Amino acid sequence: MNLISNDKLLDLTGKIIIVTGGTVGIGFGITSRLAEAGAQVVVANRNVEEATKAIEELTQKGFKVKAIKADVSNEEEVKNLITEAVSVFGGLDILVNNAGVFPFALLADLTSEQFDKIISINLRGVFLTMKYGSEYMKKQGRGGKIINVTSIDALHPSMAGLAAYDASKHGVWGFTKNAALELAKDKIWVNAIAPGGVMTHGVAVMQSGGKDVAVERNPEPPKMEVPMGRMGVPDDIGKVALFLASDMSSYMTGTQIVVDGGYLLK
Repeated sequence: MNLISNDKLLDLTGKIIIVTGGTVGIGFGITSRLAEAGAQVVVANRNVEEATKAIEELTQKGFKVKAIKADVSNEEEVKNLITEAVSVFGGLDILVNNAGVFPFALLADLTSEQFDKIISINLRGVFLTMKYGSEYMKKQGRGGKIINVTSIDALHPSMAGLAAYDASKHGVWGFTKNAALELAKDKIWVNAIAPGGVMTHGVAVMQSGGKDVAVERNPEPPKMEVPMGRMGVPDDIGKVALFLASDMSSYMTGTQIVVDGGYLLK
């Protein structure tokens, strides 16, 4: 058996990666780590202004990144995303599903429009990108990796007001496991990352009482008490994404890694 040397285990040089929602918060933390490891990264985002700013910052560091405008809940836009990524960099090795929304609304206040939006982006979006991404990986014939960002709420509810969000993330976790079973024969490994509370711009806006595209604050969420004494930062998730994208995770599929500072221990 030929072992990969330690200095090559985290090397993603030549790998072509798509990260949905990859320009802000957790997504930017993931994109940064994967690009730093040598990968060519396509970031998909609905917000052109956010994408432009992120791409400028990353290219200034010498990273190979490209932004493509895409709404993951739109089937035609997802098809176009895969086609463009392949056209720009020549293939697809790794897909990271990070795009998502998390509005707070108690059941009595939750509208059908809000519910449909959450499911459409958080769950339907994962289905679409995995469907068309895995189809290309199979056609390409060299296997691949899919990493889905779920949440600790895929395992246990963290607070009231997230019923629809929790349903979507439970769905992504179930989808991850079954797809891992199906795609293993094609050498496509499918795993998930379940973040706990991560201090992103959206969370900061939410806690300050503002509004954000991905965050609607109603009601005010309780403060998280984390055993490690701090909330996470995007790079905490980025480092785990790098682990799953690399040869460090060569014998893993259908697994969910919890990254929550010990929050679920409570």
